[in-house]
Amino acid sequence: MLAEVPGDVRVPWFGPPMKARSMLTARLMETWAHGQDVADALGVDRVPTDRLRHIAHLGVRTVGFAFAAHGRPAPTVPIRFELRSPGGGLWAWGEEGAADRVSGPALDFCLLVTQRRHRDDLALTAVGDTANAWLPRAQAFAGPPGEGRKPLR
Repeated sequence: MLAEVPGDVRVPWFGPPMKARSMLTARLMETWAHGQDVADALGVDRVPTDRLRHIAHLGVRTVGFAFAAHGRPAPTVPIRFELRSPGGGLWAWGEEGAADRVSGPALDFCLLVTQRRHRDDLALTAVGDTANAWLPRAQAFAGPPGEGRKPLR
């Protein structure tokens, strides 16, 4: 049904109305995140795939929203994101020459933006004040930020 919705039409949802494609991506993110909750509860490791790109993309697209959810203005400084895909490739978003950067495994990035792991438990690197301010606020889902995860280490 969503495939038939024109690209510029926003669909009502629990959070702000979203374009159909974004809504689908958000539902994929929620399904993956809650699947991670189940895997964690059962002590099962899931094998990540390059399908995580959808979730990583949503994480990048929601930088401004994450700041707003924490009562802060959206950053004006660009952030470059460089993530290693599960398949070994490089996924990149943002200006190549941006001084602020976030890099690391795509799986870790997705665990962060869905708040399934604390920053300290992940192999993500942030360079620059804006990138470092974003990591603890990262949130790819609608709604209030909550208290986040406690570090495991």
